[in-house]
Amino acid sequence: MGLVRKAVIGVGLATVIGAVGVFAVAPGMVEADMNPVEPHTPYAVSAEAQALHDGLIVGDWHADSLLWKRDLTERGDRGQVDFPRLREGGAAVQVFTAVTKSPAGQNYEENATDAADNITLLAAISLWPPRTWTSLTERALYQAEKLHRFAEEDGKVRLVTTRAELDAALTEHETDPDVLAAVLGIEGSHPLEGDLANLDRLEAAGYRLVGLQHFFDNALGGSLHGVSNAGLTDFGRQVVTEVEQRGMVLDLAHSAPQVVEDVLAMTDMPVIVSHTGLHSHCEVTRNIPDDLLKRVVDSGGVAGMGYWGDVTCGDVTPSGVAQMIVAAVEVLGEDHVSLGSDYDGSVAVGFDTSELPALTQALMDEGLSEDQIAKVMGGNLVRVLRARLPE
Repeated sequence: MGLVRKAVIGVGLATVIGAVGVFAVAPGMVEADMNPVEPHTPYAVSAEAQALHDGLIVGDWHADSLLWKRDLTERGDRGQVDFPRLREGGAAVQVFTAVTKSPAGQNYEENATDAADNITLLAAISLWPPRTWTSLTERALYQAEKLHRFAEEDGKVRLVTTRAELDAALTEHETDPDVLAAVLGIEGSHPLEGDLANLDRLEAAGYRLVGLQHFFDNALGGSLHGVSNAGLTDFGRQVVTEVEQRGMVLDLAHSAPQVVEDVLAMTDMPVIVSHTGLHSHCEVTRNIPDDLLKRVVDSGGVAGMGYWGDVTCGDVTPSGVAQMIVAAVEVLGEDHVSLGSDYDGSVAVGFDTSELPALTQALMDEGLSEDQIAKVMGGNLVRVLRARLPE
């Protein structure tokens, strides 16, 4: 073998090894950087709070864990949610939301629809199937496939698509706390790609929660962080009607105020804002005005309170999140506040899902009653799911 050929082969091997290293290491490095849990000493949880927590149905409206290259059946050393940590935290229900597009330079004020997409590169380096590289529909379907596979491998995770399945999973959970109910949702309806037939495909894959927008305007209407401030388009109205008729949950997180107005004018079904904060508690663009949020929950729906600093005004400890929840209960009522962590959603938090008993402790410390805590920690979420899921 000649020296030149040896050199060429050497360069080729180095390139392959480098590429393998990128695919093996880079996704985890990105996730660890994007979804940190701030270092802290263990939060104190009293025996009384732990006993209360152990008797609760604990549920969360929003985690983006399927986006990342991580096996949810194993306890991870990065990120914020997996099945073992859900069990450690006493969870019974988790909504897993599929992110399919995220604009470069993402911010709360203004994002262009045609901005470069962050998820394309993440999908490629995470070795998602090539069909997902150019199709937002396929990205959502692939994330659903991941959850189905994880649930099957775990053996005690029930993918819930009907009211009967939800009730069965919760009944199992009562006697076996390792049983978890999982619900699929999409964060923004751009995976429909402007074609209502794609809602059939997503529904068949198990999706039951439908968010209309994410960080940019789309074919359904304006985003809270877009450029148009527009309301629902004709296609958006068609989707809302279909969601109502099919027994799905409609999520207005990230929707422009005019979209929210238009939805409330055309339907009386319970709708939700899956992950948000309370504007009067923390006056940021990410939190829609209190009066509009009140009208959302007047539908019988709920607002899921997030755990990250932008909505808690910087205090991401259980105490800081509890203070926001208490403020929301005062404004919206105890029947209309839920948990909406935004775990694994490119946010820094002060505790992961294994530490949820510390949130129960903090809510007790803030003076909420046991009945109020039970509603916030999962009772209100279950009520809306039962009201919306099909038989």
